[in-house]
Amino acid sequence: MIKAVIFDMDGLLIDSEPLWQQAEMEVFKQVNIPLNHKLCKQTTGLRIDEVVEYWYQKFPWKSATKRKLAEDIIKRVIELISLQGEPKEGVGEIISFLETRNVKIAIASSSAYPIIDVVINKLGIKEIFQEIYSAAEEEYGKPHPGVYLTTARKLQVLPQECLVLEDSLNGVIAAKAAQMKCIAIPEVFPDYPSQFTIADLVLRSLSEINRDIWDTLNHP
Repeated sequence: MIKAVIFDMDGLLIDSEPLWQQAEMEVFKQVNIPLNHKLCKQTTGLRIDEVVEYWYQKFPWKSATKRKLAEDIIKRVIELISLQGEPKEGVGEIISFLETRNVKIAIASSSAYPIIDVVINKLGIKEIFQEIYSAAEEEYGKPHPGVYLTTARKLQVLPQECLVLEDSLNGVIAAKAAQMKCIAIPEVFPDYPSQFTIADLVLRSLSEINRDIWDTLNHP
């Protein structure tokens, strides 16, 4: 039985992936790493410190610390979300749907808390979540399941009683490694990578989640 629904955030609740890519391209350009949108997708779903480390291993630089680059990217993402952030399709519908179910609702995001705060305030959805948790507090980010397992503990539910909503492959892997049910909402649909099929269900948008889908996942 589903007792909790855990949302990823970037790319699921808010259309922030293009904004992350813009911020990363701008900041990495300062250390002469010419990222593009395709390259940025290689790190979708990772924590920002892991993103910076990923590119440092491939193109080591000396002109700035990794921590400084991560901080600059976070600062720029906050600016971009504040100015341009828009909710993803179906956010209002899924929130209304879940409010009619007796379930706990949480966010488990790879983003740092300042970014989470900007997003949930921008979308006006802060009050609906019983828990808001960042993978920044974990030793490892997604695809490690830690962020989801900790969120379940905070909600006082078993992992098997959780449904995760995710848009990134790293997030889907994390959810399934945590032994949770998972609905994937990939950026590209229907031509999404075959690895997404490890999710219990792959949908085009959050708006497609309805009573039939809920009942199927709730009573397999």
